[in-house]
Amino acid sequence: MQKKVKKKGLYFWLFIAPVVVALFMVVVVPLLYGVYYSFTNWDGINTPVFVGLENYARLLGDEGFRNSLWFTVKFAVVSIVLINALGLGLALLVTQKIKGSNLLRTVFFMPNLIGGLILGFIWQFIFIQGFDTLGKAIGVEALQGWLSTTSTGFWGLVILTAWQMAGYVMIIYIAHLESIPEELIEAAQIDGSNVFQRFRHIVFPLVAPAFTVSMFLTLSNSFKLYDQNLSLTGGAPFNSTQMVAMNIYNTAFAENNMAYAQGKAVIFFIIVAAISLTQVYYNKKREVEM
Repeated sequence: MQKKVKKKGLYFWLFIAPVVVALFMVVVVPLLYGVYYSFTNWDGINTPVFVGLENYARLLGDEGFRNSLWFTVKFAVVSIVLINALGLGLALLVTQKIKGSNLLRTVFFMPNLIGGLILGFIWQFIFIQGFDTLGKAIGVEALQGWLSTTSTGFWGLVILTAWQMAGYVMIIYIAHLESIPEELIEAAQIDGSNVFQRFRHIVFPLVAPAFTVSMFLTLSNSFKLYDQNLSLTGGAPFNSTQMVAMNIYNTAFAENNMAYAQGKAVIFFIIVAAISLTQVYYNKKREVEM
């Protein structure tokens, strides 16, 4: 028996060895190289020279980076709330015993299959051409000139991201909603509870693990958003809708300052990792309390 266990352990490591090696080469090694280059003055061409904490000290006075970080944080907070609310609402809708629920699931999930760049150009057309035509037709000036201001650009990005991600998050909630025992719902109905009470005291606590997963996914996706930002607003006007990923990219490839961009990326990585781990810890703890 012990011999079989040893053989099984050997086969296990043989099977996962390619994945571990690939993960190490593609993720760990570039991460370590990136941290090293953040302490240099590398421009992508010349030999890097070690400069210590110079890049990180420079970040303290970089107003553009601070503005993009603040814009990204605001976008992430609003997007996380909206995406999860829509995802849960859609999941509750399609898990009801109604005709065409499977078709609705497909329709709601389809936006997630569209590439970020294409999605951005589609919504750019809707916000600029569609809203402008509608605004002129009904005489509402607020609908004209969308994406030309910081506030409308912000909400444009939020709407685009929510439309794309809500269906994906819906699938996660559906998996947990369908695992809720029907006996619990029926017992609550017999006791005279209404729909809101059943949702609050039965459904909501039992889908808590889904909140942990979906919030982590939406949080990480919102912070690292780039292609939708590029195709929808391009950071305009005057970089006021520029998110951190775009700011880092422009620093690296438009200004050819690879080391400074890498310093920004390291700080951004630490911030996102800290927020994500805190969120997972808090939600996991909340699951146990429920």
